[in-house]
Amino acid sequence: MSVVLRLKRMGANRRAFFRIVAAEKTSPRDGRFIEELGYYNPRKDPAELKIDEKKALRWLKDGAKPSVTVKSLLRKKGIKK
Repeated sequence: MSVVLRLKRMGANRRAFFRIVAAEKTSPRDGRFIEELGYYNPRKDPAELKIDEKKALRWLKDGAKPSVTVKSLLRKKGIKK
């Protein structure tokens, strides 16, 4: 089982916000996930970002690969360098 940290799209048309989740690599983008780690709302000014640091570090330690966007969000939050 290969686990990735990625964004799950939520919200209405043109009013998207995202949840940061740990999911299997083969599951669909908005489908089944293992655990929710936080959320990202780019529509607010400034963008709203909340990540549970303990959960994120545990998944990274266990070998989960973050997507490009999640990796940049983790860096922005100061969790991963």
